[in-house]
Amino acid sequence: MNYIEFDKEKLVNIAFSKSRELLRCSRTGSFATTSLLRLNTRKYHGLFIVPQDNIDNERHVLVSNLNESVIMNDMEFRLGIHQYKGGIIDPKGNKYMQRFVAEPIPTYYFRVGKFNFKSEILFLNNDDRLIIKYTILDEVESVSFQFQPLLAFRQIHHLTHKNSQANTGYEWCDNGVKYCLYDNYTPVFIQCSEQIYYEHNPVWYENFEYEEEIKRGYDGIEDLLNPGKMSMKLNGQELYITIGTAPVAPHTIGALFDEEVKKHTTRTTYFNCLQNAAEQFIVKRNGKTQIIAGYPWFGRWGRDTFIALPGLTLALRKPELCKEILDSMLTEMENGLFPNIGCGNNNAYNSVDAPLWFFRALQQYAHYTCSEKKIWNEYGDAMKSILNAYKNGSLFNIKMLENGLIYAGCEGKALTWMDAVINGQPVTPRTGCQVEINALWYNALCFSSEMAKWANDSDFVAEWKNIIKSFPDVFKETFWSKEKGYLADYVNGNYRNFQVRPNMIIAAALPYTAISEKIRQLILKKSGEELLTDKGIRTLTPNDPEYKGYYGGTQEERDAAYHQGTCWPWLLAPFADGVLSVFQKSGTAVLEKILYNFEGDMKEYGISTIAEIYDGAPPHRPNGCISQAWSVAALLYIKWLLENKRF
Repeated sequence: MNYIEFDKEKLVNIAFSKSRELLRCSRTGSFATTSLLRLNTRKYHGLFIVPQDNIDNERHVLVSNLNESVIMNDMEFRLGIHQYKGGIIDPKGNKYMQRFVAEPIPTYYFRVGKFNFKSEILFLNNDDRLIIKYTILDEVESVSFQFQPLLAFRQIHHLTHKNSQANTGYEWCDNGVKYCLYDNYTPVFIQCSEQIYYEHNPVWYENFEYEEEIKRGYDGIEDLLNPGKMSMKLNGQELYITIGTAPVAPHTIGALFDEEVKKHTTRTTYFNCLQNAAEQFIVKRNGKTQIIAGYPWFGRWGRDTFIALPGLTLALRKPELCKEILDSMLTEMENGLFPNIGCGNNNAYNSVDAPLWFFRALQQYAHYTCSEKKIWNEYGDAMKSILNAYKNGSLFNIKMLENGLIYAGCEGKALTWMDAVINGQPVTPRTGCQVEINALWYNALCFSSEMAKWANDSDFVAEWKNIIKSFPDVFKETFWSKEKGYLADYVNGNYRNFQVRPNMIIAAALPYTAISEKIRQLILKKSGEELLTDKGIRTLTPNDPEYKGYYGGTQEERDAAYHQGTCWPWLLAPFADGVLSVFQKSGTAVLEKILYNFEGDMKEYGISTIAEIYDGAPPHRPNGCISQAWSVAALLYIKWLLENKRF
């Protein structure tokens, strides 16, 4: 049996299959995602989703679905499945599904009468191109396949509706047709390995229903354009259809498919699944190498990039890739800050922690590559630029106080990773001196000073010497409570917030720490008792009256729970750093258990990957993005730590 496999009983169970989603990506930023039974339940689902560089650099759903039918003895058997307004499902093509396996690539086995065939789905690594291969498993006399594209041509966050502006025309290409509904869009070429017959008859299919969007309180009704039907008679045992942004020679499609399959990491084990998931976050486009924060709706986030970077690259023995991403991010640094979200002119720099996580990632890269002597010469200017920006003051009231602490925040802004906002107001504003920001700041200062010493930059060392020396006392005086036995989450003037949150874990995890080992032990013990779960670290203790154990409902209700008790797997990475550093060998059993707690998730929610978040309350149901970069990275990082532990 395959590591990830579902039988007919599961596939015909619509509720079961809806709750599991598939994701396949290119390394160019294109991807396909849908539910296990190929029913789109989100506006973010689609068969061919491609970045549109000429519009907004966002990902756009070009082809939502490809209605497939088998024609036998003049009878049509529809293989597709759709949900229309009111919960009406038609057709129910999943009744023909016999089996699904994820290895070597997503493969569906179908039976129509006595006719058996399989369908395999593949995204090319280095091209905006999807290939579907059909293999006939029986000898048959006369079978035809028919395809009806359902086109959207809209941004992933939006919906499209019947309109008169869409270009419903087409152009011929080799064994296929070309469509482009609106100006400035990348055209779509749908081609077949066999000669096609095409009947052009543009029709809007109305009222597709995406129930996951409706659950979140959003509009979930969409219209899609079906421009016509492509039909081809089967002349052999194999048939290929490809969707791309450029034409391809039809006779090469099979060879392209076979060559690409060889490049893919298998999904035969838990850790192979994690590695494959990790590879899907890396995007190389327009001369830059970047990390997608999460599928299907997140783009590139600066904070997430630096937090996930060690787990996605160094833990997989890819230091060159780590450096590529660091260098790509540096091209967009402004005022000592990195983009939180967006690209180009749409960048938003509202993240106080992204630059400080840059130092942490660079620190790990330097240690991995034993390149401490070179780091200052190559990255020293950027490091000094960030530190000086914080010292002298940057955007969003980010500044160093006279005592050396970092203060950040202004009205209506959430600058830390706890960034949910409802009606213009942060759910967890944390304006002031945040515990993890100042822990990261101290680590950045110490690391920079150490690298400057290697390069004999005595002026830099002298400039920051006194701040570094006095910082531990200031940090302890500001954040520590001997009576409570843990650190304040943030401090603003005379106000000290002592809600039990995971941010203090970061202060206990960093190589350069401003607190004693005894305090680190107390923090990790407190976190282990109140915040640690089988699926991550809670964002707030259940003992707090503001705790919300379940993430669900409308988007506003979800945002209210996002950092108020919801579990985040990414926090397991700093927790692991702290546990191994403080408890050493005795901490390995804890981390091994944490690591293997997620193996069952390979067949849940986002198949063969790790979700963004989990409910804080048992049974810790997965939620949010089906595949999150720093979630996957955290588990790979823990595996790496355990394999390379030195006590």
